Amino acid sequence: MDHSHHMGMSTMDHNSTMSPSHHHTTTSASHSHDHMMMMMPMTFYFGFKNVELLFSGLVINTAGEMAGAFVAVFLLAMFYEGLKIARESLLRKSQVSIRYNSMPVPGPNGTILMETHKTVGQQMLSFPHLLQTVLHIIQVVISYFLMLIFMTYNGYLCIAVAAGAGTGYFLFSWKKAVVVDITEHCH
Repeated sequence: MDHSHHMGMSTMDHNSTMSPSHHHTTTSASHSHDHMMMMMPMTFYFGFKNVELLFSGLVINTAGEMAGAFVAVFLLAMFYEGLKIARESLLRKSQVSIRYNSMPVPGPNGTILMETHKTVGQQMLSFPHLLQTVLHIIQVVISYFLMLIFMTYNGYLCIAVAAGAGTGYFLFSWKKAVVVDITEHCH
């Protein structure tokens, strides 16, 4: 048995960007079936043959499957951007115990300036915080899925991630509130 099979990896066929490895059958009880291992590419490529997408059973082999995957990944990236904006909006709506603190600070030429700071709190054991926690978990999982999709190095899928994220940002971020520093300067 050569070293590449021992490590659970196989060599790539030089005639194709991403080709299946050769099949082999082992006689051990734990490996009693034929299995195929694919080498993960480490450079960007455009292709739609034997492209694994997140799960071992989800393999793209046709242009139509790649088009479907492109649309699905595009929508996932768009949803991710929308989820980020929605979480920020929900957080603003669920904020409680807003306090304004003013304090004098020395200004130029011996003047006194008043700075006002807004302090916002949220209750830990509340439905809004629980909802934020669940949405945060979903956001983190989606972000890792998008990262892993990008790490396939498939050009079509990478474009889908970037285009979906850009479109999602364009569609949802314009509603994002502008952060204004509440600082009053009194002389």
